[in-house]
Amino acid sequence: MKPLPSYGDVLKASERLTGLIHRTPVFTSRLIDERARATVFCKAENLQKVGAFKARGAMNAVLSLSDADRIRGVVTHSSGNHGQALAYAASVAGTSAIIVMPDHAPKVKVAAVEGYGATIVTCAQSDRDAVVEQLVAETGRTLVHPFEDPMVIAGQGTAALELVADIAGLEVVITPIGGGGLLSGTTIVCSENGIGAVGAEPHVVDDAARSLRDGIRYPATGSLSVGDGLLTGIGEAAFAILSAHGIEILTVDEEAILEAMRFVVTRTKQVIEPSAATAFAAVFANPERFAGRRVGVIVSGGNVDLARLGSV
Repeated sequence: MKPLPSYGDVLKASERLTGLIHRTPVFTSRLIDERARATVFCKAENLQKVGAFKARGAMNAVLSLSDADRIRGVVTHSSGNHGQALAYAASVAGTSAIIVMPDHAPKVKVAAVEGYGATIVTCAQSDRDAVVEQLVAETGRTLVHPFEDPMVIAGQGTAALELVADIAGLEVVITPIGGGGLLSGTTIVCSENGIGAVGAEPHVVDDAARSLRDGIRYPATGSLSVGDGLLTGIGEAAFAILSAHGIEILTVDEEAILEAMRFVVTRTKQVIEPSAATAFAAVFANPERFAGRRVGVIVSGGNVDLARLGSV
């Protein structure tokens, strides 16, 4: 495992990303506050480049490459958002990207990756690591891992860095967790600023919650969830960072995620994807944890097929 990122790495990432990503707004809603019985500040990464926070980590990682590595190109595996982000970052940096996507990836995310000019290779979810390893060996490309790369984690932490700078008196910040890059970066920032951090995860893919509870890094469950961006097992780097800080993961069921998504979309007119709604669902379901507090929510993304949004 590469050295874990530090708060200093997040600060450097913030400087590196200036002008290349959006400093996303923070929105509030009286109805969300009433439902949560808290004062909630929503960091709108659904309005970020590529529609998700992933643009931060991918861009930081690509810009951190040597010239020689950048020329050879990059490769990754992703269900969608990181793939879009790396494709976008590669196009900005003048290099090429290959994205290995599971065969169940949402069509809207596949189309977006293609739109940024990346090459897509599809495979079964369980085969993606092997396929990426083969591509690295054959092409010499650099793997920009969705959540194990320290420069990706540092880039993801810049969302919390902005939130903390913009909103005084935050007491806790919650993010969804799949591989754990966003929550790890958020935890690094929150710890430095004396703020609590919490993760949210679908109950059917609760490997992160069980891993941090038991002190054992469990593999991904292999189950599917409406939160399609959260199916990955917790990463080695994330497990180390989150364990060191005693981070807890709250789990929620599928209907709670969909209901939270409906609530946020209809009340705020902000389009969010189910993975992002997982954090809101956790806040709504745990008033004993959040009521009366100043709560930050990293709204991780808004890439959802409009037909699916209508059905939700």
